[in-house]
Amino acid sequence: MPIHEQSLIRPENLKTHDELVMDGVDVSGHWSTFIESRVVTDYNEAMQDEIAALPGGEHIHRCWQCGSCTNSCTVNAINPDFNPRYWIYLARMGMESELLRDKDIIWQCVSCNKCTYACPRDVVPEGVMKAMSHWLELKGHTPMSPSMHFDEVFADQVIERGKIEESRVMQRFFKRTGQPLFQDWFVEMVKQMLRHLPVGMLARMGLASVLAPSTSGWSRARDAIREYADEQHGKHRRALGLDNLIETAKQDAGAPARS
Repeated sequence: MPIHEQSLIRPENLKTHDELVMDGVDVSGHWSTFIESRVVTDYNEAMQDEIAALPGGEHIHRCWQCGSCTNSCTVNAINPDFNPRYWIYLARMGMESELLRDKDIIWQCVSCNKCTYACPRDVVPEGVMKAMSHWLELKGHTPMSPSMHFDEVFADQVIERGKIEESRVMQRFFKRTGQPLFQDWFVEMVKQMLRHLPVGMLARMGLASVLAPSTSGWSRARDAIREYADEQHGKHRRALGLDNLIETAKQDAGAPARS
């Protein structure tokens, strides 16, 4: 899986000699540009399997590096550094330190799915990008983004109540992300609702916000969903070796290990 793009060579790894003669031939200037050898200090041979264990990353092993994903990518057209093909290559090679150099832009995938439609191997690159973002967050390489906080708040609301109460979701999201509730756009939205929505609907929305009703007979479904979610979260942690890291940290701190 060779890398062809010159743009992927880090500038600090390019070395040029202003004056250089090799075997009697003057190769001074750009003719003497060499790529400095790299030393991979934290090779992770399980990296592909870790990403493949997360939702969306199941087919990362199918990639044959044709570049169709990057060529069709909406974000790449704006920011050439956003390169799904290259990141899939790094993950499959286990080059974790190289992937982490781009950790601040991997999450910028807009899920347009152009890459997925263009991929001839059904890798589902859009899903792989989401799996990589999830992997970065689970491994502690990046903090939780506002979108991740919103996903958790939204999912918690659905699982707990079987309903979506928009006002409660927004309140909890603002609180978790440290944002003030009364933002200009939010106040304007409420004003528009008061002007245009029927009084009966506004009353029901207000009561629902205060009372937080649940879907009738929801308790059994809630328990089943929670059990499944906990099972999947545990599966992901084990795939990334996080449970072992937690146990090791506890033992180092003097806490008893699980039996």
